[in-house]
Amino acid sequence: MLRLSNRGRYAVRALFDLAFHQQGTRSAVQVRDVAERQRIPLRFLEQIFQDLKRAGLVESKRGPRGGFTLVRPPEEIRLGDVLRAVEGPVAMVEPKRRGASRASSDENVTRAARLREVADAVLADVGRSVERCFDEVTLRDLCMRGEEAGVRRPSATRPNAAAPPARWVI
Repeated sequence: MLRLSNRGRYAVRALFDLAFHQQGTRSAVQVRDVAERQRIPLRFLEQIFQDLKRAGLVESKRGPRGGFTLVRPPEEIRLGDVLRAVEGPVAMVEPKRRGASRASSDENVTRAARLREVADAVLADVGRSVERCFDEVTLRDLCMRGEEAGVRRPSATRPNAAAPPARWVI
């Protein structure tokens, strides 16, 4: 079964967390807070955020109210973008090595080489399909799934938000 590396999974979780907690504002989110909420080792997450910054997905702000913000709205950032930023392209087969195939008069060797080429071509097609699947899902989709699962955004749970009187029925 296809498995994402921890780096890829953590990058997706981190940007989902960022999108969910920014909720349309441009307020910066600190890596330390994301690491705590997502239970990701801080040093590892800092490296991941540097990759995401180099890829143009996040920007950083210095200072007491500093941290990271998304460069684009969540609906414009696809999981494929996130994964390519930290993993590179999805590859189901090793790239062909130049000079690795030798001309051979042995029919069995030629047949075996052709079978490998067919298998590699099919796996490359699968890799492109997997990459397209990741490109169909945005951070906004993840935020919506979070809300559908009953996870409340921070503004909905602000401690200083005025609560309706107990007699109100909502």
